[in-house]
Amino acid sequence: MTKVRIMETAIRDGHQSLLATRMRTEDMIPALEAMDEMGYHSIECWGGATFDTAMRFLKEDPWERLREIKKRLKKTPTQMLLRGQNAVGYRHYADDVLFAFADRSVQNGMDIFRVFDALNDVRNLEVPFRAVKKAGGHVQGALCYTTSPVHTVEAFAEMATQMVEMGADSLCIKDMAGILSPGMAKALVSRIKADHPGMLLQMHCHDTSGYSEMAYLEGTAAGADVIDCAISSLAGGTSQPATETLVAALAEYPERATGLDLKKLGDLAAYFKDVRRKYWKFESGLLGIDAGVLQHQVPGGMISNLVGQLREQGAEAKLNNVLDENAKVREDLGYPPLVTPSSQIVGTQAVLNVLTGKRYGSVTRETKNLAKGMYGKTAQPIAPEILQAILGDEKPIDHRPADDLAPEMEAATAEAGELAKDIDDVLSYVMFPQPAKEFLQWRNEGGGPERELVAAVVGALAIGERRPAAAAAPAAAPAAAGNSGGAWRDFGRLRQLR
Repeated sequence: MTKVRIMETAIRDGHQSLLATRMRTEDMIPALEAMDEMGYHSIECWGGATFDTAMRFLKEDPWERLREIKKRLKKTPTQMLLRGQNAVGYRHYADDVLFAFADRSVQNGMDIFRVFDALNDVRNLEVPFRAVKKAGGHVQGALCYTTSPVHTVEAFAEMATQMVEMGADSLCIKDMAGILSPGMAKALVSRIKADHPGMLLQMHCHDTSGYSEMAYLEGTAAGADVIDCAISSLAGGTSQPATETLVAALAEYPERATGLDLKKLGDLAAYFKDVRRKYWKFESGLLGIDAGVLQHQVPGGMISNLVGQLREQGAEAKLNNVLDENAKVREDLGYPPLVTPSSQIVGTQAVLNVLTGKRYGSVTRETKNLAKGMYGKTAQPIAPEILQAILGDEKPIDHRPADDLAPEMEAATAEAGELAKDIDDVLSYVMFPQPAKEFLQWRNEGGGPERELVAAVVGALAIGERRPAAAAAPAAAPAAAGNSGGAWRDFGRLRQLR
């Protein structure tokens, strides 16, 4: 058995899970060279929600982030999360978008693409796989792990085989809710490695239920090659288990020892501990173990979203009812794994069912699209009476949803117009038209601080001017006035509090 390798998730899933994806590139850069020397299998640094958040909240170009990261990772492969035909967005995009996105991602510095489909419908992986391989990237096919009467070891093994036949370079068991038990980890890894002994198999578990460390130990004993961990200061809760903990545990098994240096990892943890303090406003508050997820399967980030929806309606006390209804809606809709975007679709419909008091009396457009097959094929067919309640006389489709989509890149290029300076900007616009438009306008106007920030600074200055002289703060040193770097760091800190 070869030694176990580790993918570090701190600068993607770690802060996405714990800090609402708000870590800025400027806080990643100082750690990258040290991370590059650590000996990681890969560093997850892009994709998932980072693309959207960079433009929408941080006024950052996600493509520039990737380039800056790649400049500093000279030894360690970069890795990203690609949502199948959804790319990094929340809807299916036309095939030409997938080919362009994969090509530009590789050209800007991406090496390994973890590709999943929210419904585990392999038809939605065909074009993303081909696009990544054509661009020269590594395709990692991901099985979204969930439990239901139809999600068996045999079913997952069949999906793994289909992905290998489609050209996957490696495989991943993606446990987004933290519900992969130690026994199932052993069974699933053993089966996949038996079917595909030469295929690298990676495990991605969240620590929500407390299962993940046990699942990793059983999985690596069964032959898993790589496990996903987060440095301890960005680990635990709804993030991944701590890198240092797994390194120390695996060191007791010479055939599985990672070889990573705990002292160096400790230094990295100290750095990110300081970084995390800057983002206190975005802490999820979902700390420690939530064993309830083993029953309701709702990922931590989704629970916070449900609480927010209920709070807006003055119905926060109904959370337990919503969690119960969430399980029923998931069953009604064919047991979709609860991962973006299916988790949001199921959760929002559960809230509506509880608040209106009538199941499917009010149905979201997304629920209709899921039932209609617009996101793909569900693991179990949806019962006729449920389809009738949701769709009425509309008929579901039975083909790959993207087959109905016309090419998008040419029209998007025309729409973006002079705002887009290159194809990367066009792709940003395709994925998120309004946030991209606002970001590109802001950048083209000089990229200064946002209007809200200017208003806050002006307001603070006005308050300071009204203070009595004796209470005024000491004057800044003259040199500070010309220290634009320091000024921008201050602007950065203020942004992080938004």
